[in-house]
This record gives sequence, C-alpha cells and structure tokens, in this order.
Amino acid sequence: MSTLSRDEVAKLAGLARIEMTEEELVELSSQFGTILDAVARVQELNLDGVKATSHPQPLENIARPDVVLPSLSPADALSGAPAQEEQRFRVPQILGEE
Repeated sequence: MSTLSRDEVAKLAGLARIEMTEEELVELSSQFGTILDAVARVQELNLDGVKATSHPQPLENIARPDVVLPSLSPADALSGAPAQEEQRFRVPQILGEE
C-alpha cells in the first residue's frame, strides 16, 4: 500500500495554503494512500495499441453556419428604450465616471 506521511500531507497543505487539524492530516494521509494505490493499479494496465483520446465519444461541431440575416434597424432597436442618445442606449452613469 502506498502512503504519504503526515508530514508530507502537512507540506502539501502548506503549499496549497490550507489549514488542517492534526486529525485531518492523519486521515488525509490514509486517504491519499488509497488514491495512490488506485493510480498504481491503472498504471499497471497494458495500453499498447490503445489510441489516446481526450473524450470517450467523437465530438462534432453542430453549430449552424454563420449567415447574415436581416435584423432590426437602430430606430426599431431603440424604440422601446427609456433613454437614447446618438443612436445608442443611454444608461445611468456608473461609479461617477465621465
């Protein structure tokens, strides 16, 4: 069984800036051992001839073609705006900016 010592877990927690109690350090060192054993079992597999993939299913781009279609005129787009200025929506000033 692979193990990480309590001190190794404490060092990792320090690098990640995570505060942990003594009980958490001891418990996590045991849990890391289980994880390391699982990774070691996967590494034992014979993967000769297995093609590397980034996704289990083939991915296709299903987006529609980009086609220019008629749209609203500036006057129509601004027709329901509470305030407008120079063919643009006028909005309240934010943070006192000019």
